[in-house]
Amino acid sequence: MIADNIFMDIGLIIIVASVFAVLARLLKQPLVPAYVITGFLLGPILKIITNRSIIETLSQMGIAFLLFMVGLEIDLNKLKTIGMVATLGGLAKSIIFFTTGFLIMLLAGFSTLESVYVGIILAFSSTMVVIKILSDKKELDTLHGRIIVGFLLMEDLLAIFAISILGNIIGFNFTILLMALGKALLLLIIAFAANKYLFPAVFKFSAKSQELLFLTAISILFLFSLFFASLGFSISIGAFVAGVALANLPYSIEIIGKVRSMRDFFSTIFFVSLGMSIVSIDKAHIIMASALIITVLLLKPLVTLFITSFFGYKKRPAFLTSISMAQTSEFSLIIATQGLLLKHINEQVFSMTAIIAVLTMAATSYFIKYEYSIYAALKGFLRKFDRFSQSGGKDLELASHDKQYDVLLVGYDRMGYSIVKKLHILKKELLVVDYNPEVIKRLIKQNIHCIYGDISDAEVIERINLRQVAMVISTSPDKRDNNLLIKKTKEVNKKAMVFVTAYKVEDALQLYDSGADYVIIPHLLGGDHVSVLIERFGNDMDKLIQHKLAHIEDLKNRQSLGHDRPVHHHTHD
Repeated sequence: MIADNIFMDIGLIIIVASVFAVLARLLKQPLVPAYVITGFLLGPILKIITNRSIIETLSQMGIAFLLFMVGLEIDLNKLKTIGMVATLGGLAKSIIFFTTGFLIMLLAGFSTLESVYVGIILAFSSTMVVIKILSDKKELDTLHGRIIVGFLLMEDLLAIFAISILGNIIGFNFTILLMALGKALLLLIIAFAANKYLFPAVFKFSAKSQELLFLTAISILFLFSLFFASLGFSISIGAFVAGVALANLPYSIEIIGKVRSMRDFFSTIFFVSLGMSIVSIDKAHIIMASALIITVLLLKPLVTLFITSFFGYKKRPAFLTSISMAQTSEFSLIIATQGLLLKHINEQVFSMTAIIAVLTMAATSYFIKYEYSIYAALKGFLRKFDRFSQSGGKDLELASHDKQYDVLLVGYDRMGYSIVKKLHILKKELLVVDYNPEVIKRLIKQNIHCIYGDISDAEVIERINLRQVAMVISTSPDKRDNNLLIKKTKEVNKKAMVFVTAYKVEDALQLYDSGADYVIIPHLLGGDHVSVLIERFGNDMDKLIQHKLAHIEDLKNRQSLGHDRPVHHHTHD
């Protein structure tokens, strides 16, 4: 009978969660708030599910699977590609918002421990929600997309550290910290050794059977979770380390594919259980929740904008980065759940943090959807932040206003790299415009003429003599920028050939209507290139091998420049 009730409860949760998820998708909302609302409806509102003990157990498994996947998908090389803005900037942002949340709560009369929890909850933004929305918009591989991924990765690492510390925060002292760090270091060494010497052989054998590969990966997850729990750490930390230990194995992508469905199932139950834990909150907590929501929606983007500008990025990538960070994290919900289970926070504070998460995650989808319209409206205000970015960019320019350039290239990274190589061989005079300061520094070292700026800025276009150029090439897929570039170029130089880039066929057709001479669609060019190779080499293996060796050399050069980042990074909704 108990088993029947459990089956009925889980079945009801999944059915109702699916209905709300479909509605959320139709309304273009993130799924996490939909799951939390499902729990709130089934629990406190309708009181259909009242025995939550088994649901809480399954939700803990959801946390473990979530963190296992975070560990599996973690790529520390992404911190290298963005560098200081991700590490120091991400750390600074987290510290600022921890301090802000902590002080707001403390000044409002909440306990020190509750203030610590809310400070930590405010410190992080949602990897799940932001990465999913950016992936849908194909913006993960843009400059602001890479900065956002760097910020979120740094925050995820800090969140993992926070989860491990909060479990022992009562009676916390320096000795406990040293012991915890010592045990954690020992476990990480064991994980590293297993990754290097044991797991390759184990998974090489297991990979012969897809079923065995799946079972072995799950066994590693539970083994690490139990091992960490036996030494006083949370199960979720063990799950995260298990994921990291398997992350760079050749089979990690297959493991991710196998485990993702289980992760989605258990994490859905976890987020639903959060909704079940929400209780009606009193007036004081409503006022506090409102203040914290305003802080997250307004102050967090403003601080992120300042930090990103301070590290040398122009107003557009800085703004697009900042507006994507205006929410709390799924890690915030995990931390709040842990605090509730440990009785560090009460149900009122827990409910307040859940409400903040739901509302800010929902708001983010609208912020990112209308980010370019908001940017256009705030462009005048945002110019003030350019003074923080490398002294306005004056030291990031190598160009002569008297020089006649044959080609203007907008955007250097990746595609632009190949174009510059060819133009150099053809001995064409080239000017590059890019709003990534790291790219501009690299170009200056190579003595390639360049301007640091955003082509959508009238000031930048005015500094370029479009009347003299024979060719304009844009590698940016931004339709607004490309339409502006076509318009400005054709107004003063009808003979110039204008090449622009688009990801969608409908955008390409619209750009042709606007006057583009050729529209580059990267994912379609791959097939065209292969057909050219087939025609060029036929059955001549010697020529193909020569081309292959040259291609390998080019790929190694690109890898050293950070061009090996994946375009899409799939995570849970």
